[in-house]
Amino acid sequence: MKAIRWILGQLILVLDAITSPKSAVRELSVQKVIDDATASMSMYQFKTCPFCVKVRRELKRYALNIELRDAKNDAGIKAELVREGGRHKVPCLRTENPDGSVQWLYESNDIIAHLKKEFKLA
Repeated sequence: MKAIRWILGQLILVLDAITSPKSAVRELSVQKVIDDATASMSMYQFKTCPFCVKVRRELKRYALNIELRDAKNDAGIKAELVREGGRHKVPCLRTENPDGSVQWLYESNDIIAHLKKEFKLA
């Protein structure tokens, strides 16, 4: 079973690389505002998780520079996700609000909807 998962994971990565979306191109000043807003965000993910790939593709499509954290191979990151986010589930987007509170979003569709709303993406 582990071998099948590994093969499927590699297939997902190859297909993602072949069909990778083009990044949005914006004026530098607009991109800087977006980069500043995403600086306090991070996404906990597994490299070969199809739902994580789905979110990463949207990050690339909309040129959102959000830190990616490997919650599978980094024990410290995994512990942080469980301790602060409440569960070991990916994808998970951690956002820090202007008031200092932290929001943990799970589910790929919810993450993508949040990003589209936050950054007024079509």
